[in-house]
Amino acid sequence: MMMGKVLPREAVAAAAAPVLSVRDLTISVGEGARARVLVEGLSFDLARGETLCIAGESGSGKSLTSLAIMGLLPQPGPVVAAGSIRLGEEDLTEASESRMRRVRGDRIAMIFQEPMTSLNPVLTVGRQLVEAIDAHRDVSAAEARRLALEALQSVRIPEAERRMGQYPHELSGGMRQRVMIAMALALEPDVLIADEPTTALDVTIQAQVLGLLKEIQATRGTALILITHDMGVVAEMADRVVVMRAGREVEAGAVVPLFAAPKEDYTRALLAAVPRMGDGSGRETAATPAPVAEIWDLRVRFPLKGGLFGRTVAEVHAVAGVSFDVPAGATLSLVGESGCGKSTTAKAIAGLVPYEGHLSVGGRSGQDLSTSERKALRRDVQMIFQDPFASLDPRWRAGDLVAEPLAVHGIGSAREREERVAALFERVGLQPDAMRRYPHQFSGGQRQRICIARALALRPKLIIADESVSALDVSVQKRVLELLKELQAEFGIAYLFISHDMAVVENISDRVAVMYLGQIVETGTARQVFGDPRHAYTRRLIEAVPVPDPARRRAGFPRLVGDIPSAVRRVGDPPARLVLTDVGEGHLVAQ
Repeated sequence: MMMGKVLPREAVAAAAAPVLSVRDLTISVGEGARARVLVEGLSFDLARGETLCIAGESGSGKSLTSLAIMGLLPQPGPVVAAGSIRLGEEDLTEASESRMRRVRGDRIAMIFQEPMTSLNPVLTVGRQLVEAIDAHRDVSAAEARRLALEALQSVRIPEAERRMGQYPHELSGGMRQRVMIAMALALEPDVLIADEPTTALDVTIQAQVLGLLKEIQATRGTALILITHDMGVVAEMADRVVVMRAGREVEAGAVVPLFAAPKEDYTRALLAAVPRMGDGSGRETAATPAPVAEIWDLRVRFPLKGGLFGRTVAEVHAVAGVSFDVPAGATLSLVGESGCGKSTTAKAIAGLVPYEGHLSVGGRSGQDLSTSERKALRRDVQMIFQDPFASLDPRWRAGDLVAEPLAVHGIGSAREREERVAALFERVGLQPDAMRRYPHQFSGGQRQRICIARALALRPKLIIADESVSALDVSVQKRVLELLKELQAEFGIAYLFISHDMAVVENISDRVAVMYLGQIVETGTARQVFGDPRHAYTRRLIEAVPVPDPARRRAGFPRLVGDIPSAVRRVGDPPARLVLTDVGEGHLVAQ
C-alpha cells in the first residue's frame, strides 16, 4: 500500500479549509441570443477526506461540472461563463492549459465511467501507468515502474507484476476499473472525481470498487466527488449530497437527513423511483401456464485457435448445460455477473449463435430448420438490447425502424403497417409525430420505448430483455419497467429478463435463475430465491446490493476471495463445476 502524503505544518493548520470550493459556477454554450445555459449558479465546498455525491438524471449537468473542474470541457463547445473553481488558493478558471496539465493527475484526478474507452488499447497497463507518473514526476524509469507496480498493488489487483505486461482487453471490467483507480491515485491527488465509476459493473464488482474507494479515503484522506444517478450508491458512500436537475441545484445537505426528509418534490420522486430489495418479492401466479420456451441441456462453446495451422486447441464453455422454461405471460430472470453466460444463452434462444441441446419456442424446435422455418421462429422471439442508441440505425426515422420487422415478414400493406406503427407508438407512450424523428432526437428512455415498440411489432410469444434498463436513470427505469409489466398483462407476452441488478429483478420476476460460469446454480420463484437463498453465491449477490438508506449503511463490503475458475477447456474436456466455499466474514473461496 502506498504511503499517504506527509503534510507540512501549514497544511495541517489549514486542514479545516475546503480543498475544493466551487462558487456560482455557470456553464453555457453558444453566444449572444443563441447562448444556452447548461449549468447555472452551482456552489459547493469539498473538505479533505470527505465524499460529496452529485446526483441527478442524465442531462442534469453532473458530468459537465466534473469536466469544468478538470478543465476538460470539449472545445469548441461549452465554456465556464461565470463563477470560480478554487483548488486551495488557486482559481482554476483562470489557469492556462499548460498549468491545468500540471494540475490534472497531480492535484486532481478523475475516474471515468467506461475504462475500456479511457485506456489506450495498444499500450500495456504498465506502460500507461508509467506514462502518467513520468508526466508529473522527475524520476528514473526504474522508479516510475516501481511506483506503477505499487499503485496496482494498492488497488489489490492479483498478480500485479504480470498485469503490468497485459493489455486492457485482457482484463475483466472490474480489473480495468481498478487500473483506472490505480492510475488516478498513483500521484496521490488531493481530489478524486469518480464519474459513474460503477454503473456498468456487476453488483459484486461494484461493491468491491466502492469498498476500495472507502479504504483509500481512510488511509490517504483523499477528497472524493462521486457523480452518480444510483441513489443506492449515494446512500452507501456520501457524507453530503448535491441533487441536480436541468443544470441547477435542487437540494443539498448531509446524506442522512436528506434521505430521511427530502425537502423538494424532485428529490422525493428520485428516491421513490429507486428499486428496493424486499419491496416486490416478485410475483406469485396461482397456476403455472404452459411454457412458451423450453430449454434443455443448452450448451454453447466457442473455439480457440492456435498453432501454425490454426487448429482448435481449446474451447470456451460459455454455456454449460443450462435447462429452464419460460411460461406464457410470465417473467423468468437470469441473473449473474458479466461472463456468466446470460447474454450468450439469450443469443442462442434468438438464433444468433450456434448451440447444442434442445430449444423450442411456441412448440417449434429451433434445430434443423429450413430458412423459412427459421424466419418464422424468429418472428416469435424478439430482443430488447441494453443500449438503444446502438440498436437503432441513426439514418432511419423512428417509424421506419419499428415498421421494418413488418416489412421483412411481409405483414400488411404499407398503409396497414403505418397504422400499426402509429398504434404501437401510442401504446408505449410516444406521440405519433415522433415517427418522423431520428434516434438522436430522443432521450435515452424514449429510445428504449422505440425498441420496445419494435419488439412488439410482430406480436412475439417471447421477448428477451438483455440489460434493457441498466443504463437508464432510476425514474426512467421505473417508467420503462411499468410499461413492460402493462404490455405483458395486455398481450400475454413471456419475458426472459437478463440483468445484474438484483433489486430490479426482484420487483419484476415470477421466477429467477442464478447463473455462474455458464451454469445455473440456483433457481426458484422470486420469493424463494430472494427470501431464502440456498446457494452461497446467491447470498453474496444479494448482500452486495447497495441499500438506498444511509441509516442502514453497511460496515464492510463482501468480497470473493480466490481465483475465479476459467471457462476455457481443452477440446474434449468437460466444463468446470463451480464450488463456492463460505469461509465466513463475508468471504467466498472459488475452487
